Amino acid sequence: MKVIISGGGTGGHIYPAIAIANALQNKVNDIEILFIGAKGRMEMEKVPAAGFQIKGLWISGLQRKLTFKNFLFPIKVISSMLNARSIISAFKPDVVIGVGGYASGPTLRVACRKNIPSLIQEQNSYPGITNKILGNRVRKICVAYPNMERFFPANKLILTGNPVRNSIINNQINKQTALSIFDLKYDKKTILVIGGSLGARTINESVSGFLKFIEDSDYQLIWQTGKYYFEIAKQEVEKSNFHNIRVYEFINQMDMAYSAADVIISRAGAIAISELCIVGKPVILIPSPNVAEDHQTKNAMALVQNNAAILVKDVDARKHLKDTLNQLLNDSLQMELLSSRIKLLAYPNAAEQIADVVISLINN
Repeated sequence: MKVIISGGGTGGHIYPAIAIANALQNKVNDIEILFIGAKGRMEMEKVPAAGFQIKGLWISGLQRKLTFKNFLFPIKVISSMLNARSIISAFKPDVVIGVGGYASGPTLRVACRKNIPSLIQEQNSYPGITNKILGNRVRKICVAYPNMERFFPANKLILTGNPVRNSIINNQINKQTALSIFDLKYDKKTILVIGGSLGARTINESVSGFLKFIEDSDYQLIWQTGKYYFEIAKQEVEKSNFHNIRVYEFINQMDMAYSAADVIISRAGAIAISELCIVGKPVILIPSPNVAEDHQTKNAMALVQNNAAILVKDVDARKHLKDTLNQLLNDSLQMELLSSRIKLLAYPNAAEQIADVVISLINN
């Protein structure tokens, strides 16, 4: 069995793709998997690190403002289509999977033209333009949210959820053990702030504005700042000699951090939300305003409308996040409700289900 998986650009596309590849390997003994990504993007490092082969296309997205890069865009599209055709002709896949990201469009377009069974894994509650177009051409579309027939042919849709890391799904770490690893106490309420690998400026600046409140209220904070804010945050905490605050540029063992937390503050990327549903802790979501078609707000609203999360707009975070957080931490009934409601939206077997759909495309 030969499979091509295409897409990337962010961890939100890459890690689900790797999870699907791992699930396929577990189900099929004789299988060869090739990834197709975008040259210069993070998949060109992360995919080989996970043990898979990858080839790169010269492709990027359109810039929102007029730049020289936009003049190159048509040339890149033609180049990537020709390169994708060459890779597919040489590899001869039985099935092609698109997970979103720049490389996904040209690869799936070529696969569909060659009548190779193809599938989209749509992670967001509001699909991008490329996937909307491809939705009419591929055979199946695995989605993470209900009511997606607004965007795709209903007969192609399969509700699977988004694949997430096995370490999150199989997390057996109890709270006391997790807190001891962060050198925090069991009798204090713990807040986990996740700003992404690079860091979310609004979240970091908002949290920075109420560090003294956290210390004075006897709460505890595990703060992942991301790359760009780490040194500032570290200096702030050291200068004020705060005892209840732990600052990290990046948390590799996120399962530990999830286990330690009572409340989580996070952006609303599709994969972050899928992980948070499995974790089942009360969540305050602050959607990024800097993503295409405002995906994150739409993802967050899918939870908020089910009473499964609290939303604070990015523009309001500096003013309202502290009070929203404090109100939640002092309302045990609201915390229990959010926790129970978000768990109902979890799809822990998403990767396995998607792998089954992929296999069925070949067998039919």
